[in-house]
Amino acid sequence: MAERSRDWLRQADVDLRQARGSLAAGFYEWAAFAAHQAAEKAIKAVFQSLHLDAWGHALSALLEALPPEAKPNPALVEQAKNLDLHYIPSRDPNGFERGAPTDYYTRSQADRAIADAQAILDFCRRQVG
Repeated sequence: MAERSRDWLRQADVDLRQARGSLAAGFYEWAAFAAHQAAEKAIKAVFQSLHLDAWGHALSALLEALPPEAKPNPALVEQAKNLDLHYIPSRDPNGFERGAPTDYYTRSQADRAIADAQAILDFCRRQVG
């Protein structure tokens, strides 16, 4: 398998820009989802750089599955857990008893998701080198 960590990191950066654009436009649910996607792609870049397979979308589980020399500190895993909460409810009305995701997401939630994703991207960039 070809090592494509740089491609994954580049797309993570684009996804984070999308999150910021959605935040500015008031699409807070999309900002949160794009932040999750940015973090996921950055984490998968680390796996790529280590020539390991990564499966799934649970960011905290992905980070904890990294080998010991690449594991983040517990605070970053906590940030990943915050982002994990946005994987489905930010996109699907089934994530709530009633209403659409847009009814539930706030600017502060989107801000936090973007900050958490940025922290994960920074960590992953250091790991990939």
